Amino acid sequence: MERLKKRLEVAKKALMTLQELESEPESKMRRDATIQRFEYSFEAMWKAAKQYLNDIEGLDLGSPKGVIRACFQVGLLTQAQTRLALAMTDARNLTSHTYNESLADNIFSKIKDYHTLMSECLNSLETKILSLSDSDD
Repeated sequence: MERLKKRLEVAKKALMTLQELESEPESKMRRDATIQRFEYSFEAMWKAAKQYLNDIEGLDLGSPKGVIRACFQVGLLTQAQTRLALAMTDARNLTSHTYNESLADNIFSKIKDYHTLMSECLNSLETKILSLSDSDD
């Protein structure tokens, strides 16, 4: 459970760095920094979910999309959140191609929704972990 709590903490901190950029003035540098922070926030979020699924649900999954689908199956995500999370995974996979201006702009335009989704997912994980900790007492 400690490793899971640590992964959750790392993911929440990563997500906070993404949110910090919202107050910066519009620029290509802000866009590119936001995309970079989205990348590592996404990585931290799906790995925290993966750890939860492994430790708590007994599911050993190796891919972000597999983890997202399993999160839906165990009730961590709604159907709408799952669809958005799968699209977010596709966007994350395209971020290495952000030298393409229109692609970078497209991904950047969706990051606010992705931030909200990642925050909801991490809050759901945290709630589940806290309820498990309370039941152990």
